Amino acid sequence: MRVVIQRVKSSQVTVDGEIIGKIGRGLNLLVGIADTDTDVELDWIVRKCLELRLFPDQEGGDRWQKSVQEIGGELLVVSQFTLYGDCRKGRRPSFDRSATPQTAEHLYNCFVAKLRESGLRVETGKFGAMMQVAIENDGPVTLILEKENT
Repeated sequence: MRVVIQRVKSSQVTVDGEIIGKIGRGLNLLVGIADTDTDVELDWIVRKCLELRLFPDQEGGDRWQKSVQEIGGELLVVSQFTLYGDCRKGRRPSFDRSATPQTAEHLYNCFVAKLRESGLRVETGKFGAMMQVAIENDGPVTLILEKENT
């Protein structure tokens, strides 16, 4: 499982010209599901997203002391199968490592449900849809979280 995690001042996702998810200060999460992912990877990634210290302890501070949970931040979760695109050969990416749409949607929905258990506001994109994502990256802070089934 791969997640591109971005600290944001705001973020929103639009489908067919309609804003379907919008957050203020928090994290934008672009989520890719591999064909080998299980609940083990899911639980690890959820915990990391909620507990990573990515926010300063005070406004304008430079030390990352607080997690999204500690600041009461918001989460925008967007499915993105292209995170498993392999561009090493040829001119067209291969998505052989991406989970099937059925498996990916199930794990994506479980991921969102587990994040919601935190009590934070969680907004989402639309699984499988063509989406436009507007991100006001704060910092910029962008990290890649990855947990492979071994």
